[in-house]
Amino acid sequence: SDLEDLHLYATPREQRFRRFASLEFEGQLYMTPHDFIQAVTSDEPKRKQEFYNAETARENELNQILVETPPVWKGSSKLFRNLNEKGVISYTEYLFLLCILTKPHAGFRIAFNMFDTDGNEMVDKKEFLVLQEIFRKKNEKREKRGDEEKRAMLRLQLYGYHTPTNSVLKTEGDDVPRSYWDTLRRSTSQALFSDLAERVDDISSSLSDTTLLVHFFGKKGKAELNFEDFYRFMDNLQTEVLEIEFLSYSNGMNTISEEDFAHILLRYTNVENTSSYLENMRCSIPEEKGITFEEFRSFFQFLNNLEDFTIAMQMYNFASRSIGQDEFKRAVYVATGVKLSPHLVNTVFKIFDVDRDDQLSYKEFIGIMKDRLNRGFR
Repeated sequence: SDLEDLHLYATPREQRFRRFASLEFEGQLYMTPHDFIQAVTSDEPKRKQEFYNAETARENELNQILVETPPVWKGSSKLFRNLNEKGVISYTEYLFLLCILTKPHAGFRIAFNMFDTDGNEMVDKKEFLVLQEIFRKKNEKREKRGDEEKRAMLRLQLYGYHTPTNSVLKTEGDDVPRSYWDTLRRSTSQALFSDLAERVDDISSSLSDTTLLVHFFGKKGKAELNFEDFYRFMDNLQTEVLEIEFLSYSNGMNTISEEDFAHILLRYTNVENTSSYLENMRCSIPEEKGITFEEFRSFFQFLNNLEDFTIAMQMYNFASRSIGQDEFKRAVYVATGVKLSPHLVNTVFKIFDVDRDDQLSYKEFIGIMKDRLNRGFR
């Protein structure tokens, strides 16, 4: 009953992870690749949650599950579908994968370089675990306040170990803070993340391998990850999730209808009356032409760069210029480098142009799209 109450103390992301996770090892919850795909493409799990508990044979069972994990250079846009149940994803990795689905690639280039603490243009397993530790600390800042004992139980379930709260930076000596000179001696990233690296040293011995760790760093954990392979992994993951969403509506055809595109676009948003948007589009586009997967993919690539696009759109707003289809298409290309087809832009306008003046209310459009981009977790 104590575990059943934990959802009351969980954030929306934690609640979703707990609802879709189907593996449990020594009290810690994990997703399979299949669970993760379900969590980002479905409203509810499509099967009853039955935890596979392997407390007595944790290491052997985990190794057996991970045996089919390919190396990163063999990755594809069907990686998660091919692995299906043969994989484990921790909660921090779930947050990391969500970030890949919703952030522009340029940001990851910066992050990759920051965690390349030795400057060899490769990231090793320990450097990657520092990244996960940052995700954990960021998540703790969003934790709900309440029963500390319940929160401790929830952390144990999500991370597999007790995490210290309100922790401070470790110092070089007992009472002596890290010196300015010592900060200069290290690279910038080492100075910024050295306390987390020490934390990783403390916990890494108790951490089990996961699908991502084996995929990126090999079964022995000795391989290193270069940015080209990491970029390909990001691109493949985004493509895979979009393919699954597209195929769920296309029924084997090369296109989905404009109405189906609107349905997908309005999922996970706070729009209460979606029927008015759909009815508006039906009246404006009486003849169905269809949206191809390339058009579909290009639109979501644009969404991942929504912040840059917002800046471009504000320039029109400040100048009191109305935003028509040509201005919209130009702003997308200038801000993101993505070319949207005229038919796709026309479809987007017909969905959101409620007063039918062929102009776009950019504030309303961007607000709705930020919800969609973050799949309801804005």
